[in-house]
Amino acid sequence: MLTKNPTDNIHDRAAIDLIPAIEAAAPVTEATGSLPVDLLDKLHAARLFHMLSPRSIGGEQVDLITFFHAIEAIASADASTAWCVGQACGVSMAAAYLDGSAAREIFGGERSVVASGPNSRTAKAVKVPGGYRVTGNWVFASGSRHAQWLGGHSTVYESDGTAAKTAEGKPVDRTMLFLKSKAQISDVWQVMGLRGTGSDNYEVTDLFVPEEHTYTRDADADRRVHAPLYRSFTGFNIFGLGFSAVALGIARSMMRDFIDLAAKKTPQAGGHTLKDNAVIQSKVAIAQAQLMSARALVLDIYGELWDKAQQGEPFTLNDRARMRMASTYAMNQGREVSDFAYHAAGGTAIFAEYPFERRFRDIHCASQQGQAHQSNFEVIGQVFLGVTPKARV
Repeated sequence: MLTKNPTDNIHDRAAIDLIPAIEAAAPVTEATGSLPVDLLDKLHAARLFHMLSPRSIGGEQVDLITFFHAIEAIASADASTAWCVGQACGVSMAAAYLDGSAAREIFGGERSVVASGPNSRTAKAVKVPGGYRVTGNWVFASGSRHAQWLGGHSTVYESDGTAAKTAEGKPVDRTMLFLKSKAQISDVWQVMGLRGTGSDNYEVTDLFVPEEHTYTRDADADRRVHAPLYRSFTGFNIFGLGFSAVALGIARSMMRDFIDLAAKKTPQAGGHTLKDNAVIQSKVAIAQAQLMSARALVLDIYGELWDKAQQGEPFTLNDRARMRMASTYAMNQGREVSDFAYHAAGGTAIFAEYPFERRFRDIHCASQQGQAHQSNFEVIGQVFLGVTPKARV
C-alpha cells in the first residue's frame, strides 16, 4: 500500500482542475509548437513543473503516484502539455545532484524549467580550471521554448584531449547545465504528433560551464539530497513513468470520446447506433480491460516500490525490470486502445474538428519513444530468466 503524503493530492487535483484550460489551449499549443503564456501561467501557479524537485530548494517532491495521476490527467486534455510537464519534472530530479546554491539558481525559480535531450555521441566536455569547455549538439529538447536552461549529456575529456575514464575503465559521462541564451536553437520540430512540445535541436561551441553546474546522473557521489525519491529511483524510471501516464491519458480520452460518439453515430450501412453493434460492444469491453489492467500494473509496481524506497530497502534487478515492464507495457497498450477507438469511429475520426485525429497522431508519436520499443521486453525477459541483460534495466 502506497505511503502517501496527504498534501500531495493538491497536485493531481490541480491538474484535473486545469483540464478545461488545457483543452481550450490545445489548438494554439499545436499550431505554435509551444505552450501559450496564459496556460504556462496556470501550470506554474499550480506548481506542476516542480512536482519532483527537492523541497530543499522550494520544490514539491511529491510521491510518484501523485506525479502519475497529474500527468495522466493533463494528457487526457492535451498530450503535448503533459509531455512538457513530465519531461521538465524528470529533468528537475537533477537538482538533487547539485550544490544547494546551484540547484536553487537553476531549478528553484517560480517559473524555472530546464529542457534536456538524450545522450549525444559527439558532445565533448574538456576539463579546464573551474569547470569544462563544452562543444556539442543535442536533439529532442522537449519544452525548450519555455525553458530558461538546457542540459547536455557529454563525454568528458582530460585537458590534454584524452578521454576520461572511470575506475572500471569506462568513458566518463557528465551532464552540463547552461543558459538557453548561450545555445544555438534549431527549429526542427515539424512532426506528425506532440507538435506542441517544441522539441528542438540545440548546440554550443567551446562554452565554459562551471563545475557546480554539472553532475553525473544517478551517481551516488554527486547526490546531495538523499530522500527516497532521488536515492532509489533513476531518471530512466521517472521518464518511463511519465511516458506511460501520457499514453494512458491519451487512450482514456480516446475511449471516452468514442463511447460518446457510439451513442450518437449510426453507420450508413445499418439502422442502429454503434453502441448497439455486438462487435463494438465486445471490443469496447476488451479495450477497457486493456486500459484498466495496464494502468493497474503501473500503479501496483510503482506504488509497491515507492513504499519499499520509503523503508530504505534497496531495489533488486528484478524490481527495476518490473518498472520497465510496466511502463513499456502501458505505452503499448495505450497505443492499441487508441488505435481501436480511432478505427471504430470510422470516417468521423479523420476530421480535425473531432478529438480523435490529434490524439491519434500524438499517441503514435509518443510511442516512438525508445521506452515503448518492443526490444525492451527482451531485456526484461532476460532478467526474469536469470540471463545477464544486454542493456540497462
